[in-house]
Amino acid sequence: MNVNIIKGNIAYIEACIHILQNSEIGQVYFEDYSKVEASLLNAITEDGLFVAVNEKAECLGFIYYMSKGVFGSYPYLHIIAVKEEYRGYGVGKQLMKYFEENASSYLSTKYFLTVDDFNVNARRLYERLGYQCVGTLPNFYKDDIDCNVMMKAIIRG
Repeated sequence: MNVNIIKGNIAYIEACIHILQNSEIGQVYFEDYSKVEASLLNAITEDGLFVAVNEKAECLGFIYYMSKGVFGSYPYLHIIAVKEEYRGYGVGKQLMKYFEENASSYLSTKYFLTVDDFNVNARRLYERLGYQCVGTLPNFYKDDIDCNVMMKAIIRG
């Protein structure tokens, strides 16, 4: 599927909230509309929200990353979500590629993300893309849910 990834703006907030709240992580962590809205508005302010759109400018998914989110040095993918009817069409892979190509200007770098133990499909995607689990944070965000820290090292040049 051919998508364009653009910088997120206020016009896409409603769509992003809907997509997130209808995802596995959204149902566990992002039920409160006002908190999700505040988080995504913050992402826009920090220049960290990017939206996958089709030729009709419909929002198919988004990423929210922090360029120096890990140890003040390494890019961290905070949220990725794809609209349910577009899952399995490569939108998530394209968003991940965008993250890796744009989140850092380092020649050699590491990329980080977290994935919860219940989100098996997401973990499989990340592993196929070269991410490895480098640690587990038991009960990190919520009791009885382990959070896996994943890293990918990329050497450019």
